[in-house]
Amino acid sequence: MLDSRQGWLAHPHSLPRSLRSWLSDHGSLTQRLKSCCASFRVVPLATGMARAHADEYALLGMAPGSRAYVREVMLLCNEVPVVFAHSVLPPAGRRGGWSGITQLGSRSLGEALFSDHRVARQPLAYRRVRRDHPLYRATARQQMVSARSLWARRSVFCLNSHPLLVTEVFLPAIYAL
Repeated sequence: MLDSRQGWLAHPHSLPRSLRSWLSDHGSLTQRLKSCCASFRVVPLATGMARAHADEYALLGMAPGSRAYVREVMLLCNEVPVVFAHSVLPPAGRRGGWSGITQLGSRSLGEALFSDHRVARQPLAYRRVRRDHPLYRATARQQMVSARSLWARRSVFCLNSHPLLVTEVFLPAIYAL
């Protein structure tokens, strides 16, 4: 079933069986990855004010074309990239409790989100991102990707009524975990 967020699936029924448990897990992805590998690392790729992707504005209550704080990182297990993560914080959120997000550096956002009982997570949404999607292109810039498409999931986390969108794109190396 499609939700109203431009091609994102609201239910995991159509997900590939081989990735279903990764994509539909409601717990901390960071904790799950740490449990599967000897070493886990977050590599910051880009942080700062930028335009959100077209399919993110409505979800965050932002005007199309406006700028937000964007953080992109690669999650590595045993020094192998397994997930590209893209987070978007509207400007008002930086003053509404999310100010620490801009200071994370190479620390995991997941640990911050799942350790704060005030943070509420909205339902996950899923999508196959193809080569024409900006998430695929951002992932491919950082990692040699030969697949025609990659699977991603996203959800909004709220703190003090301020949304933070977190999207995770799963790389082919995730299958080995």
